[in-house]
Amino acid sequence: MKDFCGKPIIAYSIEAALKSDCFDHVFVSTDDEKIAEIAKFYGAEVPFLRPKELSGDHTDIGPVIDHLLDWLEKKGSCPDYLCLLLATAPFVRAQSIQESYQRLLETPKKFSCVSVTEFVFPIQRAIKISPAGDVAMFQPEHFTSRSQDLEKAYHDAGQFSWQKIDAPELDTPGWGAHTLPYILPGHEVQDIDTPQDWIRAEIMYKVQQLQQQDIE
Repeated sequence: MKDFCGKPIIAYSIEAALKSDCFDHVFVSTDDEKIAEIAKFYGAEVPFLRPKELSGDHTDIGPVIDHLLDWLEKKGSCPDYLCLLLATAPFVRAQSIQESYQRLLETPKKFSCVSVTEFVFPIQRAIKISPAGDVAMFQPEHFTSRSQDLEKAYHDAGQFSWQKIDAPELDTPGWGAHTLPYILPGHEVQDIDTPQDWIRAEIMYKVQQLQQQDIE
């Protein structure tokens, strides 16, 4: 619900989903009536409020998705594909949603697609600090390695992920050989978990808006 550069942050995900024209329905799953009102105002459907057992701060996303799919099945309407869009992703673009979906449809033996972005610093040269204040590398064998010589590493961009509903059951849950990555540039990604993340995201968004005005 928090205002992000002029509107509730959840509005950005809803608007991108609607603009993508990929979906028969754009649902918001929430236990909060105020969030439900905001979601409806920006064009999403909120057919129910989540039960208490799925409303804690530590609730995993898996059971939340299962709850929605169970509700849809009872209504006799099970989707072929489902896309999870997070509520704190103000940089998500309709074009990215469209392209990732199309790539998933066109790629054999892939049942899911996740938005990813490259780490800004080589993870092989990451360091840790002990309780005593000592500094050590996680991979000391790369102490003298040049950054440009190390393998690129990526992380979940925190924007969206696609899943084919009737995909074969997997021996190992999560992402793997069946998953297609959709790579986003770093300037389109900011995970928001802390107040500092929020401030950085607002700065990035305002800079992008100014750049867009200059182009126009």
